[in-house]
Amino acid sequence: MTATVPTARLGRDFHHLWTASAVSNLGDGVTMVAGPLLVASLTRDPAAVAAAALAPQLPWLLFSLVSGALVDRVDRRQLIVTVNVGRGLVLGALAGAVLAGVATVPLICLAFFLTGVGETLADTAAGALLPAVVPKERLEQANSRLFATYVVGNQFAAKPLGAYLFVLAAALPFGFDAATFGLAALLLALLRRRPVPAATPDPAVIGAERSLRADIAAGLRALWAVPVLRTLAVSIAVMNVAFCAAFAAFVLYARQRLGLAEVGYGVLLTASAFGGLAGSTLATRLRARFGTPTLLRVGLLIEVGLQVVLAATRQPWVAGAALAVWGVHTMVWGVLVVSLRQRLVPDRLRGRVNSVYSLADLGGAAVGTALGGVLARATGSIVAPFWLAAAVLAALAAVAWRRLADAG
Repeated sequence: MTATVPTARLGRDFHHLWTASAVSNLGDGVTMVAGPLLVASLTRDPAAVAAAALAPQLPWLLFSLVSGALVDRVDRRQLIVTVNVGRGLVLGALAGAVLAGVATVPLICLAFFLTGVGETLADTAAGALLPAVVPKERLEQANSRLFATYVVGNQFAAKPLGAYLFVLAAALPFGFDAATFGLAALLLALLRRRPVPAATPDPAVIGAERSLRADIAAGLRALWAVPVLRTLAVSIAVMNVAFCAAFAAFVLYARQRLGLAEVGYGVLLTASAFGGLAGSTLATRLRARFGTPTLLRVGLLIEVGLQVVLAATRQPWVAGAALAVWGVHTMVWGVLVVSLRQRLVPDRLRGRVNSVYSLADLGGAAVGTALGGVLARATGSIVAPFWLAAAVLAALAAVAWRRLADAG
C-alpha cells in the first residue's frame, strides 16, 4: 500500500524549529571539527584524543533513559531553550579558556561531556515536540527537511568552516558554536506553548508513586508493547553493532585494500554524505510511491549488500558507489522510523520511547566499535569483519522481514 501525498502546511512554528536546528547543527559540526584540532594542539597522546571524542557520546549511554523521562515531565519547548542557553554558556567558557591559554584536555573533555548531556535532553525533546508542531500527515516531510538540514550544515558546510575558523583563532570555533546555541534558543522561544505532557494521566503509573524509575520502566514497556517498534529497535541495535564492528578499522581498509591516501579516504567518506543528502530529499516521495514496509525491507538488503561489496571489491569507485547508496538508505530509514515512532507513540510517552530507541541505536554503535578492532586483530584480515557483518545482517533481514509488514 502506498501513502498519499500530504497537503497540509508545515506552519510557522515548524520553520522556527527548522531554522533553529539548522543553526545549531552548523555550530555542532564546527565544534566537531575544531575539537580534535584543539586537543591535538595540546597533546600527541592518542588516548587523550580518543577521550575527547568519547566525551560527548558517553552521556547517551549514561543518561538517555533519564533524559527521556524528564522530557515527558516538563514543557519541552522551555527545556530545549534552557538547555541551548546552558550549552552556549559552556562553549563560551571553553572559548574564553582557549583565548586565555588555560585550556587543558580534562577541561575540554568536561565541556564536551556537559554539552553531550544537554544534547540527550534537547534532541529527545525536539523529537517528541515535532508531532505537536506539524500535522501527522506531514511528519515525513518535516523530518526529511530536518535530516537534509543536518547533512548540509553538519556534514558539509561545517567541516571546512570549522577548520578555517580554527586557523584564524583557536577559540573562534567554540565562540561561534556558543553563538549558534544562543540564536537557536531565541528562535525556539518564539514557538507557541504546548501543554506539559505530564499533565495528561499516564495509565502506566496510575496508582503508583511517580518516580523516574517508574517513568523509565513505562517507556520501556511502551516500546516493547508495539511489535513494529520492538522490531525496529532490535534491528537498529543489530545493524549498528554489525556496521560499526566492520567499520572500526575503515581507515586501514581504505589504505590497505583500496590503496587510498588521506585525501582519497576523505572523498570516500563524502560519498555517503552525498547519498544521505539525496535520501533526505527523496524520503517523502519514495514513501508515497512504495510505502514504508517496502522501503524498510529494501534498507535491510542494502545493509547486507554494502558489507558484501566492501568485502569483495578492491576498486575505490565501487566502494564509493556502495557507500552513496547506503547513505540514501540511512536517511530514508531514519526519516521513516522517526516519523512512524512519532505517529504511533502517545505524547505522554514520546520522550521516553525516543530515549529507549536512542539507547538501542547509540549503544549498538558503541558495542560494535569496541568489538571491531578486536575482531580485525583476531582474524588477521581487514575484510573478515565485513563478511561477518554481512552474515549477521542477512540473518536480521530474514527474521525481521515479515514483522516489518505492519510498519505502514
